[in-house]
Amino acid sequence: MVERRFASGDVVVRREILRGEVWFGCPTICVEDSPDLLALYLPPGAEFGFPTDGEFPCGRHPWETAGHRAWSGHGKLMLHRPGEAHSVDVFWTGPQRDFAGWYFNLQDPLRRTPVGVDTLDHELDLWWGADDDRYVWKDVEMFAQRLVEGRYPGMADAIRGEGDRIAALLDAGQRWWDPAWARWQPDPAWPTPRLPAGWAAVPTR
Repeated sequence: MVERRFASGDVVVRREILRGEVWFGCPTICVEDSPDLLALYLPPGAEFGFPTDGEFPCGRHPWETAGHRAWSGHGKLMLHRPGEAHSVDVFWTGPQRDFAGWYFNLQDPLRRTPVGVDTLDHELDLWWGADDDRYVWKDVEMFAQRLVEGRYPGMADAIRGEGDRIAALLDAGQRWWDPAWARWQPDPAWPTPRLPAGWAAVPTR
């Protein structure tokens, strides 16, 4: 079965699925959807969605409990290759929207749905700032805490392994994304996307 591809400018709902339940959602904008790359843009002001029903063994999403309701600051670009358990996120900073760095976000490989894509953030990440000589690990202690909470049952070794694989590639000087994305600009005509009605009711895969 050939999966439907998104067109540039389409709203793509990115949901996080925790133990089979929709836990979080946000609307992104498709930048590119090709056989080798899905690029999604999370613009400033994009709303966060949290299902109001359901029991979550690890509690409510931390952004919900912290009162975060929308993406703030500059938008971020998320670059995904098919089947890979991470995205390469592009960040900008300052009034001139200067390139800030590359963020290697460990997560479940994307699964397409009728409204977008499903995944689950794995908490552990790597960051390579624009002015830094080397990457740094992020949220190592928080990841350990999430394991204690039972968020990733049976997944700890695979998540650490993916992080180590990324680190080894970076150490070897490999770059599997196009550095030109650092200069990418969103289409000013794109409106701030909204979550469609029933976004949380779409069956998970």
